Amino acid sequence: MQDVSTLVAQAREGRPRAVARLISLVEGASPQLREVMAALAPLTGGAYVVGLTGSPGVGKSTSTSALVTAYRKQGKRVGVLAVDPSSPFSGGALLGDRVRMSEHASDPGVYIRSMATRGHLGGLAWAAPQAIRVLDAAGCDVILVETVGVGQSEVEIASQADTSVVLLAPGMGDGIQAAKAGILEIGDVYVVNKADRDGADATARELNHMLGLGRPGGRVTGARPSSRRSPRGRRAWTRSSRRWRSIGPGWRSGGCSRSGAPLVRPGRSRRSR
Repeated sequence: MQDVSTLVAQAREGRPRAVARLISLVEGASPQLREVMAALAPLTGGAYVVGLTGSPGVGKSTSTSALVTAYRKQGKRVGVLAVDPSSPFSGGALLGDRVRMSEHASDPGVYIRSMATRGHLGGLAWAAPQAIRVLDAAGCDVILVETVGVGQSEVEIASQADTSVVLLAPGMGDGIQAAKAGILEIGDVYVVNKADRDGADATARELNHMLGLGRPGGRVTGARPSSRRSPRGRRAWTRSSRRWRSIGPGWRSGGCSRSGAPLVRPGRSRRSR
């Protein structure tokens, strides 16, 4: 049995091994789980949680890495939870998302943890909500949660994130596909990634049309096309996140641009921290 109070104190000091052990207790459904959550509860509520979701191959991991870079330049302490799917045959998981974030491996202001779904549906691991609380209590200013590559109905991230970012890529469906219910309804920020490919403008146009049908009468903010890898693209991402956060409860976004600026429309906020 581990001394939970000692681990929590060390995690608050920024010791990554203590954070790792706390998350391992959560993942393993330890008998000490109640004690861990009770110790963390008074320390949570200060972190801003950003969820990144989308189909396999749309660039979630590389986009997460770019956001880490942008937030670190602002002096923020960043935690990352990267969820990978478990094999339905062997039960194993590659946990390879963090390979694309290797540039941050030696940064003491960044903590990256990979998690396997272990058969849990919805796009996240069973232990992800508790792991978010661990990183929150450990003093992370921003927590980025990257889901597995999802389908249309895997929307659990919407209940865990302050801002849900839905990533898409050109050529992955037509206007009928964009009009279907599910994941395209949960976003606060919609990003057409890989915008240097043919069809990016058409994809953004179809999304804007679909979102306009559901929430008419909102105001639209434009943005210049830019690549996620460029400094201008990273600035657009962080501006979008800050703008959504500053609007507060009672507003939600309902639009898309190639550089990730949200199109904000009046509505109902799903989650308030």
